[in-house]
Amino acid sequence: MQQFRMTRGHRFSTVPCGFDAVLHYLQDMENNAKTSVLYNATCPVCNFEIQHYARYADANDLPIRFDDLNSDARAQWGLDADTAARRLYVLHEGTLTSGIPAFLVLWAQMPKYRWLAKVVGSPGIKQMACAAYDHVLAPTIYRWHLRRLRKQTASTQD
Repeated sequence: MQQFRMTRGHRFSTVPCGFDAVLHYLQDMENNAKTSVLYNATCPVCNFEIQHYARYADANDLPIRFDDLNSDARAQWGLDADTAARRLYVLHEGTLTSGIPAFLVLWAQMPKYRWLAKVVGSPGIKQMACAAYDHVLAPTIYRWHLRRLRKQTASTQD
């Protein structure tokens, strides 16, 4: 049985997935699409960017699958809603990455963006990009997400 590695942020720790159902789903995803992306479609920033990539991938017949974390697909990734909302996740060749490393994997799969993966992935720039994403961008976008959820909850209670 194949072991999937998970990397998170710029810390390249490796842990095997322990849930057979998740493992089976991830293997199916890997067989159906070379690269799979989990993103938050309710986030205007996330949705705008990922829909751009999805249109590009579709127009160029690239084997990239895009899953909204607000759909049933999220549970099959083995991530709870809160964890999934905090960062971008990409599964490629059995490795689940998040944050800037996930963007690097995604960009490397799209010919138009390979140059961006090379630039952002270069020494020094990668560390700065990871720090900016991990400590500024992702937390800010996540706080916006929580604020939208609170507003939705408040409006449904009224």
